[in-house]
Amino acid sequence: MLKKIITLAVIAGLTGCAAKSNTDNMPVPVDAATLDSQLEAQQAQIVKIIENNQQTQQQSLTALTDEVKSLQTQLADLNQKQQPKDAQVIPVEVECDVSPIGDKFILGATEHVYIDEVKARFKTRIDTGAESSSLDARNIILFERDGKQWVRFDVFTLGEDNPAQTFESKVERFVRIKQDANENSDRRPVIHAHLQIGKYKAETDLNLVDRSHLEFPLLLGRKFMQDIAVVDVSQTYIHGKPAVEKATSK
Repeated sequence: MLKKIITLAVIAGLTGCAAKSNTDNMPVPVDAATLDSQLEAQQAQIVKIIENNQQTQQQSLTALTDEVKSLQTQLADLNQKQQPKDAQVIPVEVECDVSPIGDKFILGATEHVYIDEVKARFKTRIDTGAESSSLDARNIILFERDGKQWVRFDVFTLGEDNPAQTFESKVERFVRIKQDANENSDRRPVIHAHLQIGKYKAETDLNLVDRSHLEFPLLLGRKFMQDIAVVDVSQTYIHGKPAVEKATSK
C-alpha cells in the first residue's frame, strides 16, 4: 500500500512540473497601445543615435576645414617671406604673328610729300606702274660747277598761282624716259632728294621734267617704294600733311 502511494505522488509531481513548464513558454498577450508606445520609444532612440552621429561628423568636418585654412595661411606667410623685397612682376611678351609687310609702312594712292631740298610740300601720286620718280620743274638749265654737272630749275612751291622759285642742285645722272612707244625717249637730269611722308623720312632720286599737263606735280615710282613701303590704292592721304619750312631760292 505504501509503495502505491509513493508511486502516485511521483506521478503527480511529474505531471505538475510538466504543466507549469508549458504555461511559462506561452506568449504574453500585448495590446495595441502598448505596442505603439514601445515602437515610439524605439524610434526616438534611433533618431537620437542618428542625430548624435551627424553632430559628431559635423564637428569633425568643421575641425578639418579650420585646419585647411590654417595651412593655407601658413603657406601664404611662407611664400611672402621667401619673396625678395625688391621683387618685380615682369610681364611676358606675347609673340605676335609676323606682319606680311614686315617693317614697311603703308602709302595711299595719293599722299602729301615734303621735299627738303625745295622746302615745299606737294600732292603726290604714288604710282606702282612707274619705275622712277619725277618732280615738276620748269626752265631746266644745265651748267658746270667745279667740274661737276649741275642743274638750275624753277619749282612752283606755292602753286602755279604764285611765282616759282629757282633752285640749283648737283646732277646725279641722266635717265631716258619713254612715255609712248611711238615717241623718242626723253633725257632727264636726276637729283638726289630727302623726302618726308607723315612721320616717315626717306631718300630717293627725282628726275626733273615739266609736268604742267599732269594733275600731280610729284610722282613716286617703284624704286622709291621698294623695300620701304607698300601701297593701299583704296586709301588716300593716310599720313596727313607734314610741316613746311620756308623755301630759300637760289
